[in-house]
Amino acid sequence: MMIEVDNLSFAYSRQSKIFENFSWHVRKSEAWSIIGPSGCGKTTLLYLLAGLYEPNEGVIRIAGSTLKRPRPQTGLILQDHGLLPWATVRENARLGLKIRGFYGPDGRHAPSDAFIDTSAGNKIVDYWLKRLGINQLKDKYPSQLSGGQRQRTAISRSLMLDPDLLLLDEPFSALDAPTREDLEKLVSDLHIETGLTIIIVTHSIEESVLMGNKILALKAGTNHTPHIIENVLACRPDYRGSPDFHARCEELRSLLGRSA
Repeated sequence: MMIEVDNLSFAYSRQSKIFENFSWHVRKSEAWSIIGPSGCGKTTLLYLLAGLYEPNEGVIRIAGSTLKRPRPQTGLILQDHGLLPWATVRENARLGLKIRGFYGPDGRHAPSDAFIDTSAGNKIVDYWLKRLGINQLKDKYPSQLSGGQRQRTAISRSLMLDPDLLLLDEPFSALDAPTREDLEKLVSDLHIETGLTIIIVTHSIEESVLMGNKILALKAGTNHTPHIIENVLACRPDYRGSPDFHARCEELRSLLGRSA
């Protein structure tokens, strides 16, 4: 089991509980989307999985180990990209490798068995910049890039660290429709090619159906039991225009309407 969330309870200070005795499991190589109304806990759950928040009660285990802090094998991609404005595309993409090189394989900033020399690191950077179609922009700064190009840079920064879990927090919501669809396809293709475990938070019904082989629907108020929708055809290139896709979108739209 890749992720085990057991009897999770969480609330922000002086607020009602978002999760109470909430249990949810994710298997290795699954692609999940998380959807629900604003304030239901989508991003909160993602940050709990990233180790940025701690449960009030319960336990989260990832790859068999209890999560107590952010783990180096988890990649996190945010809506605002998180790029350093004074660094080029190549420097931003290489940031994680630079940090790992500084601390060494200490098990906290880098996996204990991870060691990448400068030459190998440069090859990894070049590979992902080319794979993501931004190699020609490697000397540009974030201010010189489009939103899609900045997001590709953020994705490359995570992928070149060879994560076993990729968490995405509404990464495409601020992009125009063609760019969003292009990046949705990119991430879906990477999931199919690599078997990477992916969890994406989204407010878009279509995006959640397109990208999640399983969909976790959260509700407003306190979440006790996960509502899971099986969606086995997700991530396939011909899924978006199919009758099955539209039927699944309508099913999810109806469900969210009832739980609003």
